[in-house]
Amino acid sequence: MIDFSQLLNQKADLITEQWVAAVERDRQITTADSLTHTAIRNHIPYVLEALTTVLSRVEENDVGMIAQASLQHGIQRAEQGYEPTEIAREYHLLRDTILSNLREYLLQGTAAEVLRAMSLINTVVDAAVAQCFGSYVNQRLQELERLQHQLFLTNQELNRLVHTSQENLSHLAHELKTPLTSIIGYSELFLRQHRQVKEPVQDSVQNLEHVERVLRNGRLLLRLINDSLELSRCEAGQLQLQLVRVDVRSVLQSALEMIQPLAAARGLELKIVCENAPNQILIDPLRLQQILTNLGSNAVRYTETGRVIIVCQTLNDRQWLLSVSDTGIGISPEDQARIFEPYFRVSAAGQPLTPDSTGLGLAIVIQLVKLLQGEITLESELGIGSTFTVILPMEVR
Repeated sequence: MIDFSQLLNQKADLITEQWVAAVERDRQITTADSLTHTAIRNHIPYVLEALTTVLSRVEENDVGMIAQASLQHGIQRAEQGYEPTEIAREYHLLRDTILSNLREYLLQGTAAEVLRAMSLINTVVDAAVAQCFGSYVNQRLQELERLQHQLFLTNQELNRLVHTSQENLSHLAHELKTPLTSIIGYSELFLRQHRQVKEPVQDSVQNLEHVERVLRNGRLLLRLINDSLELSRCEAGQLQLQLVRVDVRSVLQSALEMIQPLAAARGLELKIVCENAPNQILIDPLRLQQILTNLGSNAVRYTETGRVIIVCQTLNDRQWLLSVSDTGIGISPEDQARIFEPYFRVSAAGQPLTPDSTGLGLAIVIQLVKLLQGEITLESELGIGSTFTVILPMEVR
């Protein structure tokens, strides 16, 4: 009689490594592109341990021990930004990898042994998927509650600003309409599904995608409001600089930590040239980081292939330069004249506008550059790419 539990136990490490490699290669799981080997590996070894235990038992109805491993897996995948379809794909690959490693021995077993092993493998993996999706949904719903709270607070501040300034209000209302309509629509759909059945709605991929759309549009709406508030503060002169002496490389590093995962997810090379960067500057590091992050994330967002290069260098004893170049879609001359206007966005010919862009990033950048007593210029060519260059003083006064 073949002991499949012992075989699985012996091959657990090999199966885990093969599965991680399969996830890294799979183009349907793009979120994993920016994760480390350990982060992808996650709690899968515990699922295999549970399967080994279940296969070794005479009774075949106890798969409860996989719960904690799969619950943690779902929570972590939610925190890592996985889409529901990516999680389903991971477990599909896990099932294939397990069967691939046991195939030789399954062919040697009796029909009864093979049927029992196949049944238990499918049962455990299916149970793991269900537990994982359950914790994933709970984590997403908690995030939705936090978003609602943040939206409530920022909406209060937005109302105060509306009473004091009507400028750009019609633009803001138009931009808020799309994500808000999506949030309301998918929220109603999800709640309606819950009301129409006596039992709770199953955590299917389709239902998870509804929750994901609500969260995605909620994040966009919150970013629109926060960017609008930031721009209003800039234009109203309400931002107070906190000037300190810093090494510009440290500020650059903080910005890179935010930009690097975005570039990695799109398969772009992110190159930094800062050998001639100034050692010490007097500036507000938070505002400088905002400039860097906005320019860098914009460059990544509008670049399909190639690279993004950030250059930082000393010009003279009074000024230094920061530039962000990309190999993206480029900006036409007529659009260049409007690129720093609030809510203005560009797109490649015949392509829709980028869905996660608020059209406020560059408007905030130019306001911050002026606040830091600098200037910004743009050089761009359609289909070739763009370079934004910021020149700032060594010491902001």
